Order: sequence, then C-alpha cells, then structure tokens
Amino acid sequence: MNTDNTRAQMRKGILEYCILAVLSRNSCYAVDIINELKKAEVIVVEGTLYPLLTRQKNAGLLSYRWEESPQGPPRKYYELTELGKIYLKELDKVWDELVDSVNQIRDRK
Repeated sequence: MNTDNTRAQMRKGILEYCILAVLSRNSCYAVDIINELKKAEVIVVEGTLYPLLTRQKNAGLLSYRWEESPQGPPRKYYELTELGKIYLKELDKVWDELVDSVNQIRDRK
C-alpha cells in the first residue's frame, strides 16, 4: 500500500500550524517561508502557501509590511500579530496533546 496520499493529507493538516511556527521566530518574506517548509519536507507546492497566508491575515493572525528590495519590486514580509501569538500557543498545546494521544495508541501492545 502506498502512503503518499496519507502523508500529503497529514502535511496539509499541519501546514497552517507550521506557517505560524516559522513566523514566530521573525518576520519573513513568502519565499523564505516556502524554503523553510520545503527544507522540512512539509510543503512541495508553492501555490498552497499564498491562500493560507491570506486566510491567516484575514483572521487577524498575521500582518504584513512592504520593504524595498535591492533585487526588484518591493517584498511583502509577514509577521504574527498578538492574536497570532496567542493562537500559536494554543496550537502548541493542541499539538502536544495530539502527539501524546497518538503515542499512547501506538505504544499499546
């Protein structure tokens, strides 16, 4: 049985959480977010990121600012809002609980 589809679905489920986690360290240009997610093998399709950033911005979790770029047009840098920081802390707890629950199930023999 091939696990590729299940793996893709699991990654989709945690992608929004991972975006917030990346942005919790510092503000980022979208390409930097994509590169970090690709490095961690969480995202492979770049077009997936932009709708999620827009959704998170519209929910008040992110803000952005424009910065001039020495290599072309201005760049949009995203950062967490205070609401985004609070939401991420809640997601951290949810993630820890989920991992614990899955590990309990896996470890029962």
